[in-house]
Amino acid sequence: MQKVIKVTDINKDLTDLISQLSFDKLFILTDENTDKLCYPLIQNNDYIAKAEKIVIGSGEKYKNVQTLSDIWLFLSQNDGTRHSLLINLGGGLLTDVGGFAAATFKRGIKCVNIPTTLLGAVDAAVGGKTGINFNELKNEIGAFAPAEAVLIDSSFFKSLDYENLLSGYAEMIKHSLLDSDKEWKEIISFDTEEIDYERLNQLTFNSVKVKERIVEEDPFEKGLRKALNLGHTIGHAFESLSHKKGKPVHHGYAVAWGVVCELYLSNKLCGFPKEKLYPTVYFIKENYSDFIFDCNDYEQLYDYMKHDKKNASVDKINFTFLSDIGKIRIDQSATKEDVFESIDFLRESVGL
Repeated sequence: MQKVIKVTDINKDLTDLISQLSFDKLFILTDENTDKLCYPLIQNNDYIAKAEKIVIGSGEKYKNVQTLSDIWLFLSQNDGTRHSLLINLGGGLLTDVGGFAAATFKRGIKCVNIPTTLLGAVDAAVGGKTGINFNELKNEIGAFAPAEAVLIDSSFFKSLDYENLLSGYAEMIKHSLLDSDKEWKEIISFDTEEIDYERLNQLTFNSVKVKERIVEEDPFEKGLRKALNLGHTIGHAFESLSHKKGKPVHHGYAVAWGVVCELYLSNKLCGFPKEKLYPTVYFIKENYSDFIFDCNDYEQLYDYMKHDKKNASVDKINFTFLSDIGKIRIDQSATKEDVFESIDFLRESVGL
């Protein structure tokens, strides 16, 4: 079972973890950004100081076969064996690539994820999904291969700009809705302007544990894990539209807007309480904005939804709804009219 560690002292906690793992050689993977901004926080650790460091390019264009090959080659040329250990220090892109490299080198070596972005911490680093982009398709090649452990430390998030921080926080809103009233109230009461990083560390850890519980029950996304798609069916459509318009938005912003739409549908079709819908919508209105589209875009948005990879067929769009916080309804559907109505609700309530 994957271990999730809430860090109190990164170097001590990292030493404690590594000392418990058996390996013959240690490698650490960073990208050009995390090498400058995050690696210095752990470079004096006794284990890390002796590790072989691999640095890859930063950005989506490097999530490819060539980068994967470069990592394999480095491991091979520097005496990596099937008993070696790889530490992935970076955001979701890096843990995806590093995790896949570890899963495939010598038919699989151990790895540890240290996510350096909030989105990476609550999304990509936990759950075992690894992979690369291929043939212009996102995450087309990959494997389910959980890391040995994930270390959660909000100190790394201090280097993030405000929009990237909020992008990750949107996934935490989603997790709280899947979990409990207590978690939800804490998430929507968090001050995103005067950030308390110690409290954020606890909230992030709690959020990761929500995802971990769901993944443990359904590791290969056959049933309950579909709950994690809340907000994503419509959210991915917003994300795709923003790129088509040449005004790309962060993933989490699109997910936040998708949450508004899908909670509206949850209220209409499954009875999700309005007294929980509106505080969630208000929090999103206050924190997520700045993408302009209109009713002329609805057909394009719907077309993106029809081609979502989660659908069993192009004729039926698959949604996750809630009848209440923590009461999950997977494999739901809605009429085209209902979907358009939910987008109207988003534009009216959030002001997009």
